[in-house]
Amino acid sequence: MYSGRRFRILNILDEGVREALDIVIDTSLPAGRLLRVMEELREWRGLPGAIRCDNGPELTSQSFVDWCRDHGIEILYIQPGKPVQNAYIERFNRTFREEVLDAYLFEDLEQAQDMANDWLRGYNEQRPHESLGGLPPSVFREKVTSKSSTLKLST
Repeated sequence: MYSGRRFRILNILDEGVREALDIVIDTSLPAGRLLRVMEELREWRGLPGAIRCDNGPELTSQSFVDWCRDHGIEILYIQPGKPVQNAYIERFNRTFREEVLDAYLFEDLEQAQDMANDWLRGYNEQRPHESLGGLPPSVFREKVTSKSSTLKLST
């Protein structure tokens, strides 16, 4: 931020349809906050069969592991130091960093979250993806998914 204060970002993506589900910005993102976000996503989009993630403390916490187990979600941790195992999110993070984080100085968290939300809408609704046949993620999702989607995470 303009004040020099740092913040953290949690990006949540649907790897199957390349859609960014949420960008959460705050000064810290402990496991309890992560679980609240996951519950909100559960109500909106349902639960995934698996979650691919790094080994951050909020993602290795017992409360997150228990929540995933209780909801039948497999956790696919990438190996430490092997970001290529999560290449899609790494690419997304780089694009978000270049187009938003490196481009602006933010006055406060609210401004950063508002800009992230605006960027997220454009990413999902307007930006074509080669891997999706030139369609934006939200259009692709509408065309191919249903309650019984067969899209799966690659392992």
